[in-house]
Amino acid sequence: MASGPERRPRVVGWDVGGAHLKACLFEDGRVVDVAQWPCALWRGLPQLDEAVAAALARWPQALDATTRHAATMTGEMVDLFADREQGVVRLAAALAETLGPSLRLYAGTTRFVPPHEAGRHWRAIASANWQATGAVAAARVDEALLLDIGSTTTDVMALRGGRVVSQGLDDARRLATGELVYQGVVRTPLCALAARVPFEGEQVNVMNEFFATAADVYRTTGELDPAHDQDPTADGQGKDLPATHRRLARMIGRDARDRAPAAWQALAQAWRALQLADIKGQVARVAAAAGVGSAATLVGAGCGAFLAADIARRAGRGFMPLSALLPGASDGALAGWVDVCAPAAAVAALAYAQG
Repeated sequence: MASGPERRPRVVGWDVGGAHLKACLFEDGRVVDVAQWPCALWRGLPQLDEAVAAALARWPQALDATTRHAATMTGEMVDLFADREQGVVRLAAALAETLGPSLRLYAGTTRFVPPHEAGRHWRAIASANWQATGAVAAARVDEALLLDIGSTTTDVMALRGGRVVSQGLDDARRLATGELVYQGVVRTPLCALAARVPFEGEQVNVMNEFFATAADVYRTTGELDPAHDQDPTADGQGKDLPATHRRLARMIGRDARDRAPAAWQALAQAWRALQLADIKGQVARVAAAAGVGSAATLVGAGCGAFLAADIARRAGRGFMPLSALLPGASDGALAGWVDVCAPAAAVAALAYAQG
């Protein structure tokens, strides 16, 4: 009797960031589960060990000998490491010790290398997670812009002809071209977004202190999913609206009790407008450099995908979430987590496709 097609092994895709660990379980050609854990990597590698342990507790099958692991990273940049090369090598070794010999590290486009080669390929491995997301999207859409707005950073990519059209590969060059914008919707200090902000009809200077973050803005507007709001607040206090408004008010030298809640809602909307305009400008800059047309769809990802959808609407572009492009990931709560953990889902899909 003829046998059926050979079943490919399941894959767990990992994205090791400086503040979060993201992971995706990919099996039978589709996303099965995806999740994110806080991982303050700058505090030491035990933070990573704890986050990986939490993921393995969620998916015991990930320790099966037939499961393969694929990892990408941006965590090599944290100040725990002397330089990015050391970060790549040490993170590769830490992951390999826990995940075993099947682990492969993403090194751009569709290439993976074993952990023992991390030192030789560190430049290709470092902060390559955006390339994984772009490669998966580019293979599924003809011409588009991909906008991944995360907790800390924003990636802007032009997609055409089945590939990412990028002016730079490393963070330094991508910062210069606008393809990497170092701001997000959770961890970014508000003082990094603008020196002045409108309040009650006038422009007021902003306090250059770590008094509030972007999460305070989007918690106030109601757009940040509480499940994605995992980081501590700037003052270590609560995430309820009164505490959130206290932090926003402090940014302009006031107390929350000075005004009614509607005033702090208006201030949050002002901060939102400033960030939206900045990111929108970066998208236009990348699109123009790559020659992407005005009719091209915008693909959104990240916990700030709600801003990507708004940018698409204002630019008259079509919009789709990245999760709509991955089998098994287009519906319900799972779709939202795939968008948040896009690089982890992408490396899992790329590794699975290689068999």
